[in-house]
Amino acid sequence: MADKIEGAKAAGGSAPAQTAQVMQVERHDFPDLVPENGKRTQPMRGFDAVYTDIVDYIVRCTHKIWDERDIGLIYSHYTHNCVLYGTTGTLYTREEVVRDTIQRLVSFPERRGMATQVIWKGNEDDGFYTSHLVTGTGRHTQNGHLGAPTGRMFTSRTVADCMIYENKIYREWVVADTTAILQQLGIDVQAYADRIARASFDKGLVSLDIGENRHMIGQYPPEAEADVSLASTETERHTLRWMHDVYNRKMLGTIARVCAPTVQYHGPLMAELYGVASVIHQTLGLIGSLPDAAFTPQHICSNPCEEGGEKVAVRWIMEGHHLGYGILNHLGAPTGKRVQIMGISHFHYKDGKIVDEWRTFDEASLLVQVKLAQMADVKAAALKAPV
Repeated sequence: MADKIEGAKAAGGSAPAQTAQVMQVERHDFPDLVPENGKRTQPMRGFDAVYTDIVDYIVRCTHKIWDERDIGLIYSHYTHNCVLYGTTGTLYTREEVVRDTIQRLVSFPERRGMATQVIWKGNEDDGFYTSHLVTGTGRHTQNGHLGAPTGRMFTSRTVADCMIYENKIYREWVVADTTAILQQLGIDVQAYADRIARASFDKGLVSLDIGENRHMIGQYPPEAEADVSLASTETERHTLRWMHDVYNRKMLGTIARVCAPTVQYHGPLMAELYGVASVIHQTLGLIGSLPDAAFTPQHICSNPCEEGGEKVAVRWIMEGHHLGYGILNHLGAPTGKRVQIMGISHFHYKDGKIVDEWRTFDEASLLVQVKLAQMADVKAAALKAPV
């Protein structure tokens, strides 16, 4: 591993030496990821003694809470005022996180979440940031938040980005591919979105079109250069530059230049596609649904990879209007409604080219936003109607 870190530094990166001590997930069996009586290999002031490093922490505590059902560990692993940003709402207290976890496990008592990879940054003084890609499997056997049990199996991907300080998560972003679960369980996606939108609408929430989304200012074209201030290595700066070119400047041919010919794409709805043309098509389809969207990266981090090369995690927001057709089939014909996508992408670079991309976002969240805006329209029209 040390030679990989030195290679990253030579390429303009700034990977810390302690990265060599931190385990990686991809090639290791679960017992190796959560060793019994393991020795601490990374400075982690304030963390429980059982954790050997930050990857062990996020994999082990997630397993204990979700698989071993030790839900009460949330009290010692989240701050009382933690904020959890989800694709259909935000939780603002630890107690809400506890209740939400219980309800999800009620519906899926057989669910197992397997760590696919963990990309991280940080240290014991500044705190840690982890981007944890999980592949979840289970069966819908109990009545719960998705209604009557269907008995069907599902597999889906979720990415959870966490900010952690001295054993406690104080901020988290969770992007779950809810639509993949709904489709595999045979649950009506439209009806699900109606129910979620109605619950929000009844609380007085509406979606308002607030005009410009800063993609283009007035009549100027998009910014020619990407803001790379989030980046700390040359690979991260490269990633932010090409994503800006693709998503903001609409230069989709860039994908062919940054991806290896054999690139594999792991996308929403458990899509597994191969080759540059597939990645371009999926990206074009996403942009096609929201052609005026502004793409804004929120966070980026990277690690050298045991498999060779580097892995990069980017959390991002796309904000625009539903003005076109694309891969978001559940949205139907363009509605013109303003929507926001929270997504997280993981990339594996080898020899300077992307060989794998994992892209996660939740189409059901967009459908909820559209329906909420339409409910607001109906209410506004009723208020304007003559008595």
